[in-house]
Amino acid sequence: MTEKEAKDKTGNENKKIVHIHLGEENYKTTMHAGKHELLSDEPENMGGSNSGPDPYDYLLMALGSCTVITMRMYAERKDWPLEDAYVELRHNKRHAEDCADCDDPKAKVDHIEKEIILKGDLSDEQRERLLEISKKCPVHKTMSSEIRIESILG
Repeated sequence: MTEKEAKDKTGNENKKIVHIHLGEENYKTTMHAGKHELLSDEPENMGGSNSGPDPYDYLLMALGSCTVITMRMYAERKDWPLEDAYVELRHNKRHAEDCADCDDPKAKVDHIEKEIILKGDLSDEQRERLLEISKKCPVHKTMSSEIRIESILG
């Protein structure tokens, strides 16, 4: 079934389909997105063979790549002199002291820090606007919204 032929159980067309396969090598996972093949794995200290980035690395890479692409598209439309953009991302879990809905007193909240480095002869106003635009990339918006994940057996 191709991406265009894929439909969910309600008959709505899905935009993206990726295929994930966990083989026989502990946690080494082969992932396919269209014609692209990637590997994911856990670090050796977690029982994996470290043959690829771990799932959180991919999550951060998705956010980071979407961020720089969105900023580049905006800068090109405005004809701004953005020469290059870098994003460094860090993920950790922090104690949810301010979490009003947390039933577990030991609950933690995921925290992602996104440090953006812009290169080019940009004014302070342009830099601030690109920071705001970075928060409007589709992946950032998805990760900041309520997400519902439906798991079904096939």
